[in-house]
Amino acid sequence: MTTARPLPLKFQVGARTLASIRRTLVRVPLDLDAAIEGRLPALPALDAAADGYLVTSLPEMHRDTLVSAGGGMIAFVRQRYTRRYADLTIGFDAYLAQLSANMRSAIKRKGKKVAQASGGQIDVRRYATHDQLADFHVIARRLALGTYQEKLMGAGLPDTPDFVRAMYAMAADGDVRAWLLFVGKEPAAYLYCPIHGGTAIYAFVGHDPKFNDLSVGAVLQVEALRDLFEEPAVARFDFTEGDGQHKRQFATGGVECCDLLLLRLTIANRAVIAALGGFDGATALAKSAVQRLGLHDMAKRVRRA
Repeated sequence: MTTARPLPLKFQVGARTLASIRRTLVRVPLDLDAAIEGRLPALPALDAAADGYLVTSLPEMHRDTLVSAGGGMIAFVRQRYTRRYADLTIGFDAYLAQLSANMRSAIKRKGKKVAQASGGQIDVRRYATHDQLADFHVIARRLALGTYQEKLMGAGLPDTPDFVRAMYAMAADGDVRAWLLFVGKEPAAYLYCPIHGGTAIYAFVGHDPKFNDLSVGAVLQVEALRDLFEEPAVARFDFTEGDGQHKRQFATGGVECCDLLLLRLTIANRAVIAALGGFDGATALAKSAVQRLGLHDMAKRVRRA
């Protein structure tokens, strides 16, 4: 029996969480291989205290089947998205060629701006060994404190003892890659990727907001991918759950997925689903209105303020 844990179900607008309701759930995550292959996950037995399941990266084609497997549980789709990835077996030149002409032009332009601000060259440093990652963690954690990922989502690079121990253990097996981008010798952006089964995971990323005009995150992404293309043992770059412009721009493929809640049939759980459904519906209407009125950039600034 898999242990259920209290998990927050968030009322979220963009990156900002307005409130959350906790339910005791068994999380059933599908990795990229499972999503691509269209595997149907098995639902483990629930203990008496559990409210239900949260299944993430479920291929859309299996949604109705899994709802039926829930045996009358309340089903609710929290989000739908394309789980995107980059194929690292095609070579870097072929990868660039499959990007749009506008994207290739933007990559060159952004890279040139960063190089000019750094004395003529892009300064990206790679970290993989225990000692290298010790240096990386000190710098990147300090950088993470000022990022919107940390401030709005609590999703900056962790500094817990458990995380650090796991990082060093994976480093000993050669299963971590991390990068820092420096601008004028000042750290500007970081990217941290564990590697599982030949797939590099887009785990933690962030940049100093004062370098927004230089698009340092995009430049670092390109250079990290360039580096990974040189590693035959790494076949994919997994942009993980959720979607966004950055992922769409850099991916070569994707799988249509959803995050599915399956909750026991109780009055409290019915109330939770009603609240989530009402909030998500109102948010979708507001988003549609923002797009229709051309206020997307303003709304983005407000969300991150």
